[in-house]
Amino acid sequence: MTVKMIDATALPLAEAAALLKKPDFDQVELSAAVKDGIKAVFGEELSARQVVERIVADVRRGGDVEVARYTGLIDRVELPAGALQVTEKEFAAAFKKADEVTVAALEKAISNVKSFHAEQLPKTWLTGREHGSLLGQKATPLDRVGIYVPGGTAAYPSSVVMNAVPAKVAGVGEIVMCVPPGKGGEVNPYVLIAAKKTGVDKVFKVGGAQAIAAMAFGTESIPRVDKITGPGNIFVTLAKKEVYGYCDIDMLAGPSEILIIADSMANPSYLAADLLSQAEHDSLASAVLVTDSKPLALQVDRELNAQLAKLPRQDMARQALDKQGMIIVTKNMDEAVALANAAAPEHLEIMTGQPFSLLPKIKHAGAIFLGEYSPEPLGDYWAGPNHVLPTGGTARFYSVLNVETFMKKSSIIAYTQQALKDAAADVIRLAEAEGLDAHANSVRLRIGGQFPRGQS
Repeated sequence: MTVKMIDATALPLAEAAALLKKPDFDQVELSAAVKDGIKAVFGEELSARQVVERIVADVRRGGDVEVARYTGLIDRVELPAGALQVTEKEFAAAFKKADEVTVAALEKAISNVKSFHAEQLPKTWLTGREHGSLLGQKATPLDRVGIYVPGGTAAYPSSVVMNAVPAKVAGVGEIVMCVPPGKGGEVNPYVLIAAKKTGVDKVFKVGGAQAIAAMAFGTESIPRVDKITGPGNIFVTLAKKEVYGYCDIDMLAGPSEILIIADSMANPSYLAADLLSQAEHDSLASAVLVTDSKPLALQVDRELNAQLAKLPRQDMARQALDKQGMIIVTKNMDEAVALANAAAPEHLEIMTGQPFSLLPKIKHAGAIFLGEYSPEPLGDYWAGPNHVLPTGGTARFYSVLNVETFMKKSSIIAYTQQALKDAAADVIRLAEAEGLDAHANSVRLRIGGQFPRGQS
């Protein structure tokens, strides 16, 4: 393993920050295996964007038949067009296969996530203003949402929890879920149990861009949704980008990433373990340590190699560390914080002697973990805050998935006659300044005025 060791003590801050810049989705280099797969499916070489555009167009036109066709071509699972939905028999089989202790842990996690998100629920409100007028805001849950749960290299019941629970807390009318089928058309039992326990209404054995297109436009069996949430691979992300506007999406999520700020007091064993916790996700994952201690940097490098050798997914983690892994040594903690803000990471751990002292200086991060006993996996599964987070530097403007993701807000305006009379002259003046005479007339008539000459 060759994680990059970078001495940034002599670099200008902007140059060091440039090292952390993530490539755009369209610039991600596809592996040779993925390129071969694309050629096998489509008969020609296509970019990821071209693949997505073709799949979305085909599914929009052909519905379930095209969804089933792509599931066979890409996932190598043959499902009849009318048999995409998970049946009650399959749910029952999942419960029989599952370990009861693991299910109990899943139930506790659901409870934690529900309790946290209940605190986020926005209120509908009205406030009284002058002359009896009222202004306010109405918060309304979406009618139907679609949640995407990744499959492929691993199963993610935690993603079911993190998407479905805030949707239920928000009061969403119907939750539709898509998940890629495994070999034989089966879905991981814990994914199905999580769906049942969190109140998902319908689950479909569909993955990739075809799942996103199906939820965005609707098919014979998969309902059209108002919003799609949940992370996925580059094809899922580009498909969400493609369908945005026909429905809403939560964010454009890229590969997993962690950035850790640490000082000389941090435990190198903990740091290495946390970097590897993200590196094992996939070969595009990013794991970065920023520290003002060179001795610590060298210790962590040794620990990474020692711990990596013991991991079942070491090949995946090694690829990620070789390509995106970095240990950056800065002059001081202020520069470390500046680099973290420039990176705007998905997960930010602060492993210093006084982590709370740095918290006010952090401007951009999806989730912030403070202290050596708050490792990132705690947020993935258990603590309660959501683990669907902005990636690729988008924490500069995206928020973590939350209850309000599944709601919309309407303004409420209720003026009395006297309140309108008090405002009328200014409203008319502003409308006329924009050349919108009908706007002005709408107010003028209500206060006893007349249409201007030549308009009545």
